[in-house]
Amino acid sequence: MTSAARDQGSDHAAEADASLSYEQARDELVDVVRRLEAGGATLEESLRLWERGEELARICQSWLEGARARLEKAAGQAEDTTEVEDLSRDER
Repeated sequence: MTSAARDQGSDHAAEADASLSYEQARDELVDVVRRLEAGGATLEESLRLWERGEELARICQSWLEGARARLEKAAGQAEDTTEVEDLSRDER
């Protein structure tokens, strides 16, 4: 396989990974871990599974960080709304 073909394959894999939902990435990660723990794979296959697991863990972490940021933003907006309501009551 040429370097250009490998890079193009990597680009397609990255695009496919970007479309994975948290649940899809988590489920695939669970499967990768199960396969690694079962043993019996060649060294090359084990390394490939490990690398895939690392990538899936990064995808899951990214989803979780995004969810955390959205929750913090929503909580901040809720606090801002409460503060405005409190100020409105104080002015009455």
